[in-house]
Amino acid sequence: MTAVWQQALALDAKFNAYRTPNNPQFNTYIKDTLDHLNLDSRTSRHRKRDPAVRKEFLPIRAQLLTSKYGSPAFSDQGSIRSRSFSMRSVGRNTLESFDNLAISDGKKHHRRHLSSGSMKLSFDGPMKRVFDSIELVPTKEADASRAMAGGKTISENYAFAGMHHIFDQHTAAVSSVKFANDDRSRVACSSLDGTLSICQVIPPPATVICMLRGHKAGVRDFVWSLSNDIILSVSLDGTAKIWDVAAGSCIRTIEDEQGGELLCCAFQPLNNNMFVTGNSKHMVQVINVSTGKGVKGGSSKITGSVTAITFDPTGRILWAGDDKGSIFSFTIDIATGKLTKTRRITVSEGHPITSISARAWISREARDPSLLVNSCINAMCLFRIITDDGGLQLKKTFPVKQKRSHIRSTFCPLMSFRQGACVISGSEDMCVYFFDIGKDSKPCVNKLLGHSAPVLDVCFNCDESLLASCDEQGLVIIWKREGKQGAL
Repeated sequence: MTAVWQQALALDAKFNAYRTPNNPQFNTYIKDTLDHLNLDSRTSRHRKRDPAVRKEFLPIRAQLLTSKYGSPAFSDQGSIRSRSFSMRSVGRNTLESFDNLAISDGKKHHRRHLSSGSMKLSFDGPMKRVFDSIELVPTKEADASRAMAGGKTISENYAFAGMHHIFDQHTAAVSSVKFANDDRSRVACSSLDGTLSICQVIPPPATVICMLRGHKAGVRDFVWSLSNDIILSVSLDGTAKIWDVAAGSCIRTIEDEQGGELLCCAFQPLNNNMFVTGNSKHMVQVINVSTGKGVKGGSSKITGSVTAITFDPTGRILWAGDDKGSIFSFTIDIATGKLTKTRRITVSEGHPITSISARAWISREARDPSLLVNSCINAMCLFRIITDDGGLQLKKTFPVKQKRSHIRSTFCPLMSFRQGACVISGSEDMCVYFFDIGKDSKPCVNKLLGHSAPVLDVCFNCDESLLASCDEQGLVIIWKREGKQGAL
């Protein structure tokens, strides 16, 4: 049965690029094929299907696909089996779980991060990943995976057709820009003019939905809640505000307990009733949303002003960067919010950390849990997470112009079948840079020009059809991906 599954998936993957390539749902037909093969034993209507029929299905389907689309340019005349995934050691339950993860139920599902339900950590050796019953096997010979990506290179995948829209509603630098979680159309911006804005970018025309006013000084950071119903913002006025997105109003203001400027914030991924802030008084503080108070044992002091924070996808590890060039690791109790400081690494003494983002894995070929860091050293750093308490090891660096500005970077949100993976960063030379983490030489695969000031932040929407970037003059540019225009 497993062999038949592999052959059917490899066969259909060959023709993936030829079947409605401009339709973002185009790979759902593979799921329909697998339904014919009776892979889901829990579906009673398939249980009595004759196995001989399944085997006869393969050559008939191959003839039909070849007749309609021609022979794929990259295929050979050998056995279909040669194009199957390298999963021969994986059992049926694993394959069914993989089908659910990659293809799902025919609806669009985008995985910006692995949720707690899809990932657990088992530390038999440093940071060994166990994805429930899922065991993805990375391989450079993953022809079916490349076929699902349309046979494109990384640089082709991240080619852009131009600007979709330019927003200029802010009167000072836009410090951060973020699309809503699992959302193609809504994007929010924070600015040093003391306001935030929520914008709708599709369908056209793009428009500013509302402005969030109330902070008395510049807004340095913000974050959407998991359900996108509230936004948390922090400001140089020393307050954190919780905003009702639908109403466009502030529902709670929380003052920093130390009276410092608030510089960064993050929701606890598994418990959005808690959030973490970092301030200019060197304090990392866990706060209960319901009470507006710091939790017991939920504060810790580091060596400098806390300029960037992020959680790992499990919500059990927190990293905080400071303006002295160090990154501190903490473990956090999900139920109580208690922080325990575990490790410290110095990226570059005296050079502020301006951005930290974490991923459980990046691509089939890069499955190490990773941390992406910006620092004022004219470089963006990629770290490997090597211990269960957040220990880091430098993997590689990428050239980015940054000596003074608070520049951020991000992983591309889709964890997909594409071979290779990209990270994106703003830059003081007014460009947006795309780097292939798998390339040792000439890793820059694309550069976007259009800003007239340092680019401070970048963010993709959930299906990577649109990219937002913001700059020190207050402009936000929405870029449209080549080949994705039909989806807009």
